[in-house]
Amino acid sequence: MRFVLSSSALSSKLNMLAKVISSKNSLPILDCFLFQVANNVMTITASDSDNVIKSVIDLTECEGEGEFCIPNKVILDALKELPEQPLTLDVTPDSYAVKIVYQNGLYNFTAQSAEDYPRTQSMTDAANSIIIPATVLIDNISRSLFATANDELRPIMNGVYFDLTPDALAIVASDGHKLVRNKNFSITSETPASFNLPKKPANLLKNILTKDGGDVLIKFDDRNAEIKYNDGVLNCRLIDGRYPNYNSVIPTDNPSQTTVDRRALLSALRRVLPFASESSQLVRLHMENGHFEVSSEDIDFATSAKEQLSCEYTGAPMSIGFKGSSLMEVLSNLNSDQVVIMLADPSRAGIIVPAEQPEDEDVLMLIMPMLLND
Repeated sequence: MRFVLSSSALSSKLNMLAKVISSKNSLPILDCFLFQVANNVMTITASDSDNVIKSVIDLTECEGEGEFCIPNKVILDALKELPEQPLTLDVTPDSYAVKIVYQNGLYNFTAQSAEDYPRTQSMTDAANSIIIPATVLIDNISRSLFATANDELRPIMNGVYFDLTPDALAIVASDGHKLVRNKNFSITSETPASFNLPKKPANLLKNILTKDGGDVLIKFDDRNAEIKYNDGVLNCRLIDGRYPNYNSVIPTDNPSQTTVDRRALLSALRRVLPFASESSQLVRLHMENGHFEVSSEDIDFATSAKEQLSCEYTGAPMSIGFKGSSLMEVLSNLNSDQVVIMLADPSRAGIIVPAEQPEDEDVLMLIMPMLLND
């Protein structure tokens, strides 16, 4: 079996697929990439047993068909320093001897049999499906990942939850202290359906999808999902269990509203937070008409900081405390120039939304307050 392909195309594909390979695999064969050559196309597979990514590369020349496995470290190290050029791969089917010929030299090593490499089953026609533009999926996952939990006792909170209803697709993440809900009104289904995508495949999608990647087809059932994008497919195991009723924790009546410059508030928090108590990271926001004050203090070390911002505020004067690092994460994951902070009282959750919502979307972030020692 002999085939020719671009060195940079192969290297970029392998580096992208390598993100799924675990450092401690239950099966030694999962340390390898699976290569399958047929009809002038090479399909490369990488897996950690729970997540499987396949991607395809068109071959410049191809003689013969077959499949083989190469340890990821061997092939990645071999290609790392090669500039863009055609590579010729010769694979002897019986002995699995591999010869890679490049411009000024060659590599010789031994591949492994592909017989033991686990195969994935395609989703049945009975599975639910959603079609999401790649741009929308990247934006929503990127906006949500920071709010997922790392909770061994409640693994259901460790993923990004997709909730498809007749009204909209909601993409949700929460760790109990902060919550992100992205609603997309252009994606609906008469039959409600939902799934909980673990953090690892969500991160993989964020890194491998491209903004000009067209539509992404997601098929899912109770246990697994199959995500097809422009030049590959990701199969993954879903988080089992019932996701909490996220809508019930979102206050519907927060009458006090502040409109403030997002970047200015973020900069003020970066300056004020180092003077807060290291253990609590408590930052106080005080709002009244046209006046917005960000302050912090650490009584133990006699440090404090205070900064004034201009804002538009409607409501009675109010002081509320938030964990500074969490508030900064919320603001960093919004894109609008201005944000609206909606509050009811110092003991109830605050809602932060962009002043201008993305088209056909409703983005909402919730953050729980901290007790102020007044």
